[in-house]
Amino acid sequence: MGENKRLMLAGEWYIPDDPELAADTERRIALCAAYNAAGAAPPAERHRILTELLGSVDASTRIRAPFQCDFGYHISIGAGTFVNFGAVFLDTGRITIGTDVQIGPYVQLLTPTHELDAERRRAGWEKAEPVTIGDNVWLGGGVIVCPGVTIGANTVVGAGAVVTRDLPPSVLAVGNPARVVRELP
Repeated sequence: MGENKRLMLAGEWYIPDDPELAADTERRIALCAAYNAAGAAPPAERHRILTELLGSVDASTRIRAPFQCDFGYHISIGAGTFVNFGAVFLDTGRITIGTDVQIGPYVQLLTPTHELDAERRRAGWEKAEPVTIGDNVWLGGGVIVCPGVTIGANTVVGAGAVVTRDLPPSVLAVGNPARVVRELP
């Protein structure tokens, strides 16, 4: 494993201009294209592509095309989860999605973060912070989950919310930035 990939996986600062990461990107491009073109293919064929693309995915998981990700192999999706079309999962870091999660259209799960220092940012430095979505969470359409965020089980995040901080279990959160408006039973 190359140094930049090792740093990326460890959540350390790295520069993504690396032949090994470029090869992983080419792999992802081909697999996402195959998955997104396989709309009329039998479910078993679509699942085969997802199994090759993602770190782990249950046979009962449904992801509507188009779907995009950075690498795929950092994504783990639990049983019974549904991901609507237009999802973007930037998985330079780990993305863990629990069971029975509902993800609306155009949801973004983002693990990469960039330097605030302009010179280092121009040089391309980045790192990743994991995103974790608990069991039975519902993310409304257009939700953006920022790097390093954990959303607790049974939480609902309203459409268009930008989640910049962890959310506890069993709450309704809305807005930009997302804020808890009430507890759920």
